[in-house]
Amino acid sequence: MSNKKSIIGDNIKKHRNKLGISQDVLSKKSNLAFHTIAKIEAGSTPNPTIGTVKKIADALGVSLDVLMK
Repeated sequence: MSNKKSIIGDNIKKHRNKLGISQDVLSKKSNLAFHTIAKIEAGSTPNPTIGTVKKIADALGVSLDVLMK
């Protein structure tokens, strides 16, 4: 499991950096709390829900599977 959340967090960070936006901006665009984004990227969220990851994917303009692979 820890490998999966690390992949998701790494992919979120990669796409966020590609867009040149901060975690704060991403949290506002995805309508999620800042600490939620920070914890997922750090790999400390035990199991981000599919709904949460979907909101982030939409905010980043990528498909859900891009963040999951």
